[in-house]
Amino acid sequence: MNNVRVRFAPSPTGYLHIGGLRTALYNYLFAKKNNGKFILRIEDTDQTRFVEGAIENLINSLNWAGITYDEGVFIENGQIVEKGDFGPYIQSKRLDIYKKYVDELIEKGHAYYCFCTKERLDKVREEQKISGQIPRYDGFCRNIPLEEAKKRIENGEEYVVRLKLPHNRDIEFYDMVRGNITINTSDMDDQVLLKSDGYPTYHLAVVVDDHLMGITHIVRGEEWLPSTPKHVYLYEAYGWEKPTYVHLPTVLNKDRKKLSKRQGDVSVEDFRNKGYLPEALVNYLALVGWSPEDNEELMNLEEMIEKFSFERVSKTGGIFDIDKLNWINGHYIRNSSTERLRELAIPYLINENLIDEKFAHENTQWLDCLVETLKESISTISEIPQKSKFIFSEEIEIEEELFNEFLNNENAKIIMNAIIEEITNMDKFDLEEAKTFMKKIQLKTGIKGKNLFMPTRVALTGSEHGPELVNILYLLGKDKIIKRARKVIEKLS
Repeated sequence: MNNVRVRFAPSPTGYLHIGGLRTALYNYLFAKKNNGKFILRIEDTDQTRFVEGAIENLINSLNWAGITYDEGVFIENGQIVEKGDFGPYIQSKRLDIYKKYVDELIEKGHAYYCFCTKERLDKVREEQKISGQIPRYDGFCRNIPLEEAKKRIENGEEYVVRLKLPHNRDIEFYDMVRGNITINTSDMDDQVLLKSDGYPTYHLAVVVDDHLMGITHIVRGEEWLPSTPKHVYLYEAYGWEKPTYVHLPTVLNKDRKKLSKRQGDVSVEDFRNKGYLPEALVNYLALVGWSPEDNEELMNLEEMIEKFSFERVSKTGGIFDIDKLNWINGHYIRNSSTERLRELAIPYLINENLIDEKFAHENTQWLDCLVETLKESISTISEIPQKSKFIFSEEIEIEEELFNEFLNNENAKIIMNAIIEEITNMDKFDLEEAKTFMKKIQLKTGIKGKNLFMPTRVALTGSEHGPELVNILYLLGKDKIIKRARKVIEKLS
């Protein structure tokens, strides 16, 4: 496929949605697969919904996810900059361009000035609803002569520009996911192209920009499918070659409804803050609506690029399954370096007041042991503080049932006394000492196997299951081991 050019063109109306990240990912995979170019454009024509910081969040989220692009809007030294030969890449900087193309449509008779007030439009829609019709513009200004319209504008009347669709005509286009689609103009509206504030609507801007930027494939969410015939007609009206369309299935929750903030996390930022790894989130998102031919589930970006095709994208919405994401994230955590996990875990531990910056700086070996000890049992990095509370706590609670099963006997008392005696006489208690410690207790007491290890584990952790005991001994250190062993002896006395 020659000269593939695709774009991700979000509106800066908030943090990047998880569905938006998947759209960006599919654009990226398709571009890379075909040695094409991937562009980031910002569609900010609806200034009323603009959110300060949204562009920065969007770019940072893409960078964090490892989804790189070739042209468009970047951040350099804290500033938003544009790079590429087809700019500006921010729509609010392109108003003169849109005005020129709107004027061309009007002169060709494919668009018209509309002077209807909001009150009139609301009244028409209300009447249409009452009579069971689909609410849409009734064409009231459609046949106003151009000269008359221009005079009214000169006299200061407020106006918008609307698309003049032909009556009762089939508009056809091909979608790489859904195949051939035909929609009749009788089911469509004379869409507003230019608003009264001089800003274009999405429908005009997207067509003009995609054409001028040489976009060959438009990959976007299926919510834009009903608007596509209008876009196809605009390409025709301008005499331009239309691109190939790809409308992606919606990302749904387990109730098969669109993911929304009301039901939990939906932004990339949310998942990042929860301690999901970028490669895990991207790997999982790729599978929400697409599957490779070999049905492989664990893939890095290079493997996804190699296997990706729109032929294997589903027509129906993909279910966002948090359990599956957690499984994939757990896999990537277990395959990450200890150093990386330590650096990721530190902010969460500090946030829970379990450690401070000084401790983090001075105790890297201890923290390495902590993440190594816990990584088999976590699905996200944010679970580390909760899973490690038994290590940081000054005291632990042992359930009565557990105490009676493992500690309410003479053997347990012998073990606790031996632990206190042995560790008190040690000058230091590092990881090497921890490795041989239980062997010394075994020799001292003559107790071995489960009869030695289970009472020790329960006494020191409050649980009969858990990570490697050697690591727990080292992480607890001399003082906590003595304190916890003494507590058991006191309870037995």
